[in-house]
Amino acid sequence: MTDKGTSTLEGLRERIDAIDLEIQTLLNERAGHALEVAKVKKASAQNDNGATPAVVSFYRPEREAQILKKIAARNEGPMRDVHVQRIFREIISASLSLEERLNIAYLGPEGTYSEQATYKHFGRSVMGVPYPGIADIFTAVESKEVRYGLVPVENSTEGTINHTLDLLMQTPLQICGEVLLRIEHQLLSEADNLSAVKAVHAHPQSLAQCRNWLDKHLPKAERVSESSNAAAAAVAVQDKSVAAIAGESAGLRYKLSTLAKNIEDVKTNTTRFLIIGDQEVPVSGDDATSLLISAPHKPGGLRRMLKPLEDAGVSMTRIESRPGKTALWEYVFFIDVKGHQSDELLAPVLEKLREEAVGLRVLGSYPRAL
Repeated sequence: MTDKGTSTLEGLRERIDAIDLEIQTLLNERAGHALEVAKVKKASAQNDNGATPAVVSFYRPEREAQILKKIAARNEGPMRDVHVQRIFREIISASLSLEERLNIAYLGPEGTYSEQATYKHFGRSVMGVPYPGIADIFTAVESKEVRYGLVPVENSTEGTINHTLDLLMQTPLQICGEVLLRIEHQLLSEADNLSAVKAVHAHPQSLAQCRNWLDKHLPKAERVSESSNAAAAAVAVQDKSVAAIAGESAGLRYKLSTLAKNIEDVKTNTTRFLIIGDQEVPVSGDDATSLLISAPHKPGGLRRMLKPLEDAGVSMTRIESRPGKTALWEYVFFIDVKGHQSDELLAPVLEKLREEAVGLRVLGSYPRAL
């Protein structure tokens, strides 16, 4: 039954104000506990001489994944699961920033989908650092300029980013997580309407992903390739006859108007990003493992190599081949499977694969994307 004191508009607002105060009090109480966690971690990391290592892992991907999944499981509405998770992602991010301000490398410039994916995964309390190329991100993480890096690995319509796979072959870094980002292209411009647009600038992939829409709505407009959609947005700021294809975040950053929303031809267009770092991630309960395997160069070699996965009932979600770069016509395989490398099911399979394969490297076990 609704209390008469809260049935009026004024009463409802007073109740909301009281709840806001309670939430704020609890948030600060939670933050205080996060600071205590930091003290415990630092103390437990000290060596026998009382010195604390330069790097203490305050960020725990598996712990965050467990929290966010529990939040969705217990959510009774009316707020949607995704909205409650987004709020708690920011709470976790803000609390973590009290322990350690993470700097995350992403593929720049500012306003790209890579930046958007960074903040989707880590929250807004981290420091995103744009880098000009994927190789630069790997170098920045390896040299400890940044704590983690976010790199694109595949798109549901355009396929695999081979450059990322090639760099994974060369790096000592681990995959610590993954992010799935729906790619929603907006047509951004200073122009007043579509008829004023003489040219459309965008990354070549984005132009390809919006080809049908452009053919229908802007058939006479010139299509100009740019190094990134953010770079296209920067051009549109300077020229009212130019429209850029980019994400909503680029429109906000460059203060451009949206002439049309969601102009991508395939509405399920999604990019998968990997988080790279120097830490191994413990079990979260819903994990994926990425493997780099060299198959024996003989008939049936790949089939025999994959048989232990089939026999154990391990689900393989992805396989890609790349030239091995060590000998002519030799290839390596990138394989994603469900499960953690320390699971009772997967661990013995990996041992069998080490016996069968020419070479096996676990690139990382990490929580599957929400």
